[in-house]
Amino acid sequence: MTNKIQDLINAKSRQEYATTAGRAMHTQMQHIFYTGHGWVGNANITKRISGISELMEYMGVLSRTEVPIAGTVNGKFISRRIDRLYVNNDTKKVVVLDYKTDADKNLFYKKYCEQLTEYYELLKQIYKGFNIECKILWLGDFTLENII
Repeated sequence: MTNKIQDLINAKSRQEYATTAGRAMHTQMQHIFYTGHGWVGNANITKRISGISELMEYMGVLSRTEVPIAGTVNGKFISRRIDRLYVNNDTKKVVVLDYKTDADKNLFYKKYCEQLTEYYELLKQIYKGFNIECKILWLGDFTLENII
């Protein structure tokens, strides 16, 4: 019985650590921008993402962080915050960057895809005629994955 209790305590501690670390990383990502001349923000993070060339555009002057979005999808009211939203009115392009800090990318993958599908459906209502893309920036290994 004691081992089961200790296992539960350890699992809860790992979960709390992961949640705290994830929030801290999201906060740091809010301050990362590409200015056209270089990266601004946490040097360790900017060094890691500087190799992902398309992020220069998506994290530049046309992007905003922690963008609130709300609306109805399939009869269900949804209210969320998009980690980073890039909108280019000239090219009619919208890109959602959703940050994920999971060590195991597969653990909540289906849930994440559903979340990005909701963003996509809401943004279609707002940005009619725009090409909308939704991507995950995996912050554990700094890889970018196209979802939609």
